[in-house]
Amino acid sequence: MSKLVGMVAAGLAVASLLLGAAASVRRRLAPMVLVTFMGTLLAVGCALERLSRPLPRPPPSGEVIVAAGDIADCRSEGAEATAELLEGIDGTVLTLGDHAYPDGSAEDFEECYDPTWGRFEDRTKPSPGNHEYDTEEAEGYFDYFGKAAGEPDKGYYSYDLGAWHLVALNSNCEEVSGCDAEAPQVCWLKADLAANDDKSCTLAYMHHPRFSSGGKHGNTHYIKPLWEALYEAGADLVLSGHEHNYERFAPQNPGGRADPERGIRGFVVGTGGGKGLYPIVDPIANSEVHNDNTYGVLKLTLRPEGYEWRFVPVGGDEFTDSGSAGCH
Repeated sequence: MSKLVGMVAAGLAVASLLLGAAASVRRRLAPMVLVTFMGTLLAVGCALERLSRPLPRPPPSGEVIVAAGDIADCRSEGAEATAELLEGIDGTVLTLGDHAYPDGSAEDFEECYDPTWGRFEDRTKPSPGNHEYDTEEAEGYFDYFGKAAGEPDKGYYSYDLGAWHLVALNSNCEEVSGCDAEAPQVCWLKADLAANDDKSCTLAYMHHPRFSSGGKHGNTHYIKPLWEALYEAGADLVLSGHEHNYERFAPQNPGGRADPERGIRGFVVGTGGGKGLYPIVDPIANSEVHNDNTYGVLKLTLRPEGYEWRFVPVGGDEFTDSGSAGCH
């Protein structure tokens, strides 16, 4: 009996020691558990704070435009091919004249232009070509585009895209009281450029090219006053069509002299798909790249301090041209 009592007493002593040890462990672990718990709360709080902050804005990606002229002829599938390119390029569409052959009539627009490039009318900023005026007062053109084409007796207007100022001009000078230095359009252009000199960069577009190596039409001398106004205002780019080919010029002044500091870079993009392509035989001064066998469009990315260009050919063709430059 005494032996049993001794065994029970020993067991109780061991149990007491174990309980004491457990209590000691709990006392030592409690601060560690508390620290871990508080750390977790702080981490969650920091994560929530980060989520509540506005995300940093990405660097400006620029405004995209896509341009070509000399576009739709019902006797050709070229306009449908270039319209397919527009399907894959988001951005503003600049048309460089001669939208619908042969006469720019309402019927030409309805039957040839509307099923192709007309699908992008809601993002198109047009400029008129000479074939538009084969219909009296370019009535088919102005009726089709409405207010987007500017006032019917002028056909020129301007607008902004991001940091850029864009000017759509009417190079059919005989239809707008001429293009000499005192002509209404030239005076309007000078005033418009002066009123928008806070813009980083300036792009103008019109149908007739000041400079072209094309064998069909070549240079357009009578629009020189328009170029002079643009040059004096520090414009960066001029796009045109009329010659059914592609050509890129180095920056030059209105007289055709290379001017890398203040000169205007010109593009001829008469490759919209209509009425065949015109040959280039003898490239003129400052012509950097030219092609006379590929339909396509010019894609420009307009950034706050410069631009990037790429000629996008229709499917199956390989010619392209790309590069970048800064604004003045």
